[in-house]
Amino acid sequence: MKQFLKYVFATITGIFISTFILVIVGVGIIAGMLASEEDSSTVAINDGSVLVVKLSGNIVEHADDNSINSLLSSKVEDQGLDDIITAIDAATTAPEIKGIYIEAGPMITDYSSLKEIRNALLRFKAGKKWIVSYADAYTQGAYYVCSAADKVWMNPEGMVDIHGLAAQPMYIKDLLSKFGVKMKVIKVGTYKSATETYTEDHMSDANREQLTRYINSLWGVITNEVGKSRGISSEAFNTLADNVVMTLPSADLIKQKLIDKTLYANEVKGEIKKLLKQKDDEDIKQVTCKALATKTRGEKAGKSDNKIAVYYAEGTIVQSSEMGMIGDGSSIVSKDMVKDLDKLAKDDDVKAVVIRINSGGGDSFASEEIWHSVQALKAKKPVVISMSGAAASGAYYLSAPASWIIAQPTTITGSIGIFGVFPDMTQLFKDKLGLKFDNVKTNKHADLSFSQQARSFDPEEEAMLQQYVNRGYELFCKRVSDGRKIPMARVKEIAEGRVWIATDAIGLKLVDELGGMPEAMKKAAALAKVKDYVAVNYPTPQTLIEQLMKQVEGNGNNLDEQMRSTLGTFYEPFCIIKSIENQSPVQARSEFVNLNQMVK
Repeated sequence: MKQFLKYVFATITGIFISTFILVIVGVGIIAGMLASEEDSSTVAINDGSVLVVKLSGNIVEHADDNSINSLLSSKVEDQGLDDIITAIDAATTAPEIKGIYIEAGPMITDYSSLKEIRNALLRFKAGKKWIVSYADAYTQGAYYVCSAADKVWMNPEGMVDIHGLAAQPMYIKDLLSKFGVKMKVIKVGTYKSATETYTEDHMSDANREQLTRYINSLWGVITNEVGKSRGISSEAFNTLADNVVMTLPSADLIKQKLIDKTLYANEVKGEIKKLLKQKDDEDIKQVTCKALATKTRGEKAGKSDNKIAVYYAEGTIVQSSEMGMIGDGSSIVSKDMVKDLDKLAKDDDVKAVVIRINSGGGDSFASEEIWHSVQALKAKKPVVISMSGAAASGAYYLSAPASWIIAQPTTITGSIGIFGVFPDMTQLFKDKLGLKFDNVKTNKHADLSFSQQARSFDPEEEAMLQQYVNRGYELFCKRVSDGRKIPMARVKEIAEGRVWIATDAIGLKLVDELGGMPEAMKKAAALAKVKDYVAVNYPTPQTLIEQLMKQVEGNGNNLDEQMRSTLGTFYEPFCIIKSIENQSPVQARSEFVNLNQMVK
């Protein structure tokens, strides 16, 4: 009987292993076919082509190719900002490409990313080529970009949504109290407002001050740039915003210079053919941003032994992937980034490193770990920080030792401060659930926990926690003082957890230069003293097996998107509450990243 069971078990195991191998091979073949199709589409660009820029969906800093996810998920793939910018800049010098067609729609991104795209479009226009845009409805963010086009077209029954900017922080103190949970906050910094969501029901005067300054500065950038492109004064643009132009008929939008013409979707091709001077029966030759970017990188690869590494760091800073916050979509995992930066430091072919960062910070210990690796990397080669939508709190912490810091005018930065959030769940366990606790202990604070269940913190413990957070704040300020060569007293004047828009930060010496990735690459090459180089993206893409294992582990599915759709308004407070148990209790994090991510 034992021998029989042994053979049965061996047979089942063999079937399982064989099936697993067949699945991997099968998926690999299909993925390979998909990859070869994409490669074939990038082989040649025909004369008279149009670059199609789809300004919709989720636009992230860098979108890795994930063949497995494409096959197994119905989720629309993210667009990489790097692909969009690379394609537009390549199209600027490509004689085969005559113009750009922007197809706009709803999207999730930040205004700094949109400014990066808008600046690339302006570089394209300087080459005497045309740009046209079309949308059924223009969101405010999409219109900001598309206003740079030569012609702005819209569906006759469409709308342009210009309404200004608003910040609406969410406060969950009363929600937590219904469950018997109270958050004990230990912080340093008058302006460190991320904790207010747990302890207040309205914004503090300090937070209102910095929020007001930020959104007014950002709105000033938008109104000035749109006004310059469309010939509309700032006063007139603000009047339009006050009158909610989304309710106006298209004829009025033309009169107000917001759009140039109304067309139905099936009429757009005819207008583009006129610009191309094509006949009605000719097909428009189109090229996507992804295809052109892939082709451009392929042509540059191997042309120089000098590499400039572009390292993408986006999301909340955490110690491990298990500590990521729900709703983030991506995380900066310190142990992974440290390992990657150490490899780049040892790679003699890499002459400089550009760290492209978009983060509101996160775990203070993880930020210190990455700071150490950036410091060590800079000792061997130039390190340039390119700040996108946000590089605040812990993200600024790790940026401080860099050789040079570049930010977009709309970048959120600074927020030099830390805090600790400790859930006190004694009321939940004792009063709501009726649980009782008793204990014996060897030492005075043996039953101390960062997540108190049996009792609240006593005054002595609170004082010790405050001292711990104070030490972290002093260290943060020292890192900034040493890295930026700013006296410690001055750092503390501009710290206090206060966020700064980059146009202010440059005057405070927190930022060296205003600009985007082109400026960052130029500076990195100059510091490395190389004239010819190849840009190489990091972290390196996952292998097919790594992608498959991620799906098996459940980390590559679209559960987060399903939750967002199901919970609606309740999604954000759910994420905040759920993330409390995952995150480290001491954080160098800013709330402002949320303000700058959804462009409406």
